[in-house]
Amino acid sequence: MSAISQWLPGRTGLSPRQRTLLGIGSFLLPLLLWCLVSYAPLVWHPKVNITAPGDVDYFQVGMLVDKDVFHQEAARMRETRANVPAGDPANPIYLPAPHQVARAFYTSFTTPPPQKDAPWLHESLWHSITIIFWGFVLSSLVGVPLGILCGAHAGLARLSEPFVEFFRYLPAPAFGALAVAVLGIYDGPKIAVVFIGTFFQQVLVIANTARKLDATILEAAMTLGTRGFRVLTKVVLPGILPDLYRDQRILLGWAWTYLIVAELIGTSTGITWFITQQARYQHFDNVYAAIMMIGIIGFGVDLLLQRLGRKLFPWDPVLNKG
Repeated sequence: MSAISQWLPGRTGLSPRQRTLLGIGSFLLPLLLWCLVSYAPLVWHPKVNITAPGDVDYFQVGMLVDKDVFHQEAARMRETRANVPAGDPANPIYLPAPHQVARAFYTSFTTPPPQKDAPWLHESLWHSITIIFWGFVLSSLVGVPLGILCGAHAGLARLSEPFVEFFRYLPAPAFGALAVAVLGIYDGPKIAVVFIGTFFQQVLVIANTARKLDATILEAAMTLGTRGFRVLTKVVLPGILPDLYRDQRILLGWAWTYLIVAELIGTSTGITWFITQQARYQHFDNVYAAIMMIGIIGFGVDLLLQRLGRKLFPWDPVLNKG
């Protein structure tokens, strides 16, 4: 029990070494489970990879068949004194082993696309990043000011927030067909879906953050003569800036969750095009590699923003913990 309390002491009390080891463990534990499923036949291997077809007509080397089917055919061959097939336990084709996915990380960048004029993987990734960037930037240009205004003015909040609350429950991909009709079949509707998926959330989250500003600070500023727009620019915005920065980091993660759906609208582009093409040819190692690339890029950007936040707001205890 003491060992558990040492490593899980509650909300505070972790040493830098413990934080590092636990952070690494959060990735190693799922990887360990994946390795067990992939490399330990007793854990889960429902298929058999045929290494010798024997006298079974439809068996071929490298073919995956269900275990029950393999054992039935092997028993039938024994009864007829024919050549018995041989095979190794295997997982379904949609669950490649870690080493296969690791190899795909390299080969997917170095192998030319199957279609002559198709983009390379790095080009597809960059295209997806631009969709996320413009969708989130445009959303922030409107959502952040509106959220701050709603948080600072009860009348404006009452006028706008009920509709925003209603609209945020509408799934952004449902507007895909309308976005294509208005903006065309290329990048416009994709950016629009990311915009819709994050804008209404931004307004509500940022308005709630603005309301958390200590009322005594506002009262003190107004007592000293601060009025009108200067209250927002000189008091409210500086007072909530660290929390606003943290909110934007979280909301940027939401923008990434809309990427795949957004890129399916109109012409399929970006990393979504790569994933669908690889899945069509059952190259699931490349599919897993592409999905993990999205996670690595998103997580890497979040780490950079976290470090930048510590430099920008060294006085904020939340941004600087850990």
